[in-house]
This record gives sequence, C-alpha cells and structure tokens, in this order.
Amino acid sequence: MAWLFAMLLGLLSGLAMAGEPASTSRGQTLYLPIYSHVWYGDKERHREPYKAMMSALVSIRSTDPVKPLRLLSARYYSTDGKLLAEYVPKPRVLPPLGTIEFLVEQREAKGGSGANFLIEWEADQPMNPPWAQAVHVSIQVQRSLSFITEAREVAVDR
Repeated sequence: MAWLFAMLLGLLSGLAMAGEPASTSRGQTLYLPIYSHVWYGDKERHREPYKAMMSALVSIRSTDPVKPLRLLSARYYSTDGKLLAEYVPKPRVLPPLGTIEFLVEQREAKGGSGANFLIEWEADQPMNPPWAQAVHVSIQVQRSLSFITEAREVAVDR
C-alpha cells in the first residue's frame, strides 16, 4: 500500500510542476553525462563483466521560439576529468528552435563510463534555456542497447 501512495505522490508532484511557468536564463553551464562504454554481465559467471562500446549523439536544442542563443563551448571530459576535446572551438549562434549535434563515435574509448560534457551558452536577454541530451547506442548482431542522458545546470565559479 505504501508503494501505491508513493506512486500517486510522484504523479501528483509531476502534475504540479507541469503547471509552473518555465524559468528563463541569460546563460548557463550544463553538465551532460556520456558513456563511452557500459559494463554488463555477471562477474560470478564470467570472471569479468562484458564491455559494450557506445556511440553518443549529443543534441543541443534551442527551446525558445523567438530568441537565438550563443553556444560558447562544448567540452568533452574523460572519467578522470581530463579534457579530451572541444566540440565548439569558437562561439556559434543557435537560431530560435535550432539544433546542433555532435557525435562521440563508438570507437572513442578514452572517455570511459564516466565521461561528460560541460556545455556553456549565453544570450543577450532572458530566454528559455536549451535542452541538451545524448542518445547512446550500441547495435550488434545479437543485441542492441540504447538509452538517453539529459543535461542539468551546474554552478561554475569564474
């Protein structure tokens, strides 16, 4: 019975949030988890878990129907926090409702299972923040894996 109450409470809190107005921003730093690989299997049966290499399609979408934003950087870091690549070497303007995508290829193994992006953007006036997510995919003959990770805002001291 407690699980039913918890489920109903979760649904009701989601409905309450849906009615709240969206907050606007003039810029943010977003943290987006990326998995270069995922571990799976049973250590007891196979001694070591299996490793599935993943590709990740990073998508940054403008959600503002009127105002453009400036994408300042999209830095890709490894599991141990080492900067591996800058996908936006110079600022790029993303038009209203526009999308920019980057592919972290399946063969890229340096990132590891704890890789991530830090994405920075700014705007001249408050606007709807962009939506950033990564679609992870591994397609093999006998199995396919896919999942999505979503970015969240983080505070960065400058």
